[in-house]
Amino acid sequence: MNSEAAGPGHAARPVRHKDLPAALYGIRHHGPGSARSVRAALAAQRPDVVLIEGPPEADELVALAADPQMRPPVALLGYVPGEPKKAAFWPFAVFSPEWQAIRYALDADVPVRFCDLPAAHQLAMADHAERRRTDPVSELAAAAGYDDPERWWEDVVEHVPGTAVFGALAEAISILRADAEAGAGEGESRDAVREAHMRKALRRTARDGFERIAVVCGAWHVPALRDLPPAAADDRLLRGLPKVKATLTWVPWTYGRLSYTSGYGAGIRSPGWYDHLFSSAGQPVERWLAKAAAVLRGEGIPASSAHIIESVRLAEALAALRGRPLAGLEEVTEAACSVLCEGSDLLTALIQQRLVVGERLGAVPPATPMVPLQRDLQDQQRRLKLRPEAEPRDLDLDLRKPSDLARSHLLHRLVLLDLPWGAPQRSQTRNIGTFRETWQLTWRPELDLALIEASMWGSTVTAAAAGRARSAAAGTPGLGELTALTERCLLADLGDALPEVLAAVRDRAALDTDVTHLMGALPALVRAARYGDVRGTDPARLGEVAVEMITRICAGLPVALACLDETAEQAVRERIDAVHAATGLLADGASRDRWLGTLARLAPRCPPLIAGRLTRLLLDAGRITADDAGTRMSLALSAAAPAQAAAGWAGGFLAGSGLLLVHDEALLALADGWLAGLSADAFTAVLPALRRTFGGFTPPERRAIGQQAARLDGSGRRPAATAPAGDDLDAERAALAVRAVASILGWPGTVAS
Repeated sequence: MNSEAAGPGHAARPVRHKDLPAALYGIRHHGPGSARSVRAALAAQRPDVVLIEGPPEADELVALAADPQMRPPVALLGYVPGEPKKAAFWPFAVFSPEWQAIRYALDADVPVRFCDLPAAHQLAMADHAERRRTDPVSELAAAAGYDDPERWWEDVVEHVPGTAVFGALAEAISILRADAEAGAGEGESRDAVREAHMRKALRRTARDGFERIAVVCGAWHVPALRDLPPAAADDRLLRGLPKVKATLTWVPWTYGRLSYTSGYGAGIRSPGWYDHLFSSAGQPVERWLAKAAAVLRGEGIPASSAHIIESVRLAEALAALRGRPLAGLEEVTEAACSVLCEGSDLLTALIQQRLVVGERLGAVPPATPMVPLQRDLQDQQRRLKLRPEAEPRDLDLDLRKPSDLARSHLLHRLVLLDLPWGAPQRSQTRNIGTFRETWQLTWRPELDLALIEASMWGSTVTAAAAGRARSAAAGTPGLGELTALTERCLLADLGDALPEVLAAVRDRAALDTDVTHLMGALPALVRAARYGDVRGTDPARLGEVAVEMITRICAGLPVALACLDETAEQAVRERIDAVHAATGLLADGASRDRWLGTLARLAPRCPPLIAGRLTRLLLDAGRITADDAGTRMSLALSAAAPAQAAAGWAGGFLAGSGLLLVHDEALLALADGWLAGLSADAFTAVLPALRRTFGGFTPPERRAIGQQAARLDGSGRRPAATAPAGDDLDAERAALAVRAVASILGWPGTVAS
């Protein structure tokens, strides 16, 4: 609900309306003590109608709260059709007093209505600036000498049942309101308008003949409902309010969204703790610490019953020392940290996440009003056995299985619709090629609103994703974005949208004269063709577009390599690497040959970084030999070459992998000789570039290079092979071999020696 908060109503001392047969139960919107007190108060009063703070458009939805498949936490969602971003939520947990009031009324067959300002007005006024009013709980806690409003609330309300709290709290709120209104300006008119509508609803309910009216609302509003001004004054406040067409429905909610950190104004910092207090009829501290021990044991941390007993004793001792009626969250947390977690902040944070906040996700029944897109997604979730959960869950898919392939299609379609229920992850399973996908699934309440917004594209997930893809293709100016969209369409199996997206790629590629744009766009297109092969989709059309782009890249690359500064050189090198990898994936030998031929022609006359990289690519592709590469390195790293240029060439040649230096002693010796011949100033100048290059190698590669380099003397010559000191060499037999080799090579002097 909204951020107004304060204490619970109690049955024996309700605030009676002076003129109308109404009992006003001022509550805090989320609190287990408040929820129990209101339920007991209603049972004692036996009202013939219950009014609850909330949007009256939801009156027709309130009966769904009795459905067995409705499981809190849930929320009323109000939105403007066609403008889903204009939306508001009214959350309810099982320990919310309003939820307990609704359930009491439904169980007792008593009419229940919402009495707040209609959502049609609230959504229309959402953009109006308004100064925040005082927080009653914080003010009252400060007056009582507490620095923590939550601790004051637990001590005074949650842990101390009594009949006098309700009236006393109403009087305290009256004083706070009087002080606040004395210094308030025009910025606080929203509360006045809401309260005017509440009073209007209260008068209308009395005119309808109800004699025992119960009103459950935020305690901040109780003084305004207790003393009614003339009806004409309220009518003037409500006249001419802005209005929109609002639609309401129920949606699942999570405890994480009830916490303060979620940005929800009336949030609480410990929804999991409050749920425990509400559901535990006796021994809440003992049961809580037992749950904490179970969480630790689930993570392999030993936690015995002796730990639990000592934790309970410590929590009760802390409460007694602090003068608290019962151990609260602060005490049980400190006890768990000291005993169960042995002082570990990491384990304490784990308990905080799992229990104090919790990640419970509510559920709504199938009869809940939904847009067709929501209904279609729910049907697919059931069919594919993908249950939405608030707790992050990893999902590993084998695309060779039809069910996993269908799950992959659904998740990719939702990503295309900006509905990130699943986030792609790096697969933890090795040696399985491209048949594996790993996702992390986390359902968040705002995804229901995003579904409503996405329904403009279609009534099913497939139709909506295809419609969104077509729209994106028509409005996407960049070639790279279009090829990425092509890949996403293929991953999502959107065959209906693919022709239009490919046509947009062809048209944009034909008009784009920037070779770097083509180079940036090609890898995604080639990946799409490869994925089509894996997923059983015909990749021929994608391959045709890719071949055209490779031809244009080869023709324009010489011009693109002219006049590059250092930053541009690095960017072009990365794009050359990407295109090189893409041509290797594409099943078109002519395109691969054309690309390698282009690299061979450009390598001798490129900037140093690019030249070194092209030499390495040609060597890896088998277009030049290791001796050819050594000759080019020798020239690039000669004493005549400027140190910066030589460092750039070496960086381009070695980028990405150092295994070449491990296995080719000649290249390692050349690099070592070049470094040894640098002056101190030149070495200092090239050191940052070399560190960047070698920093990209894996630790085992760097270690192996160091071990090999330790055998070099900096001369640039290969190390001489020597026998270990302890080798039992037979000199006479070795002499025979030496004389034979010398004779073959024509070295008579060696034979004589």
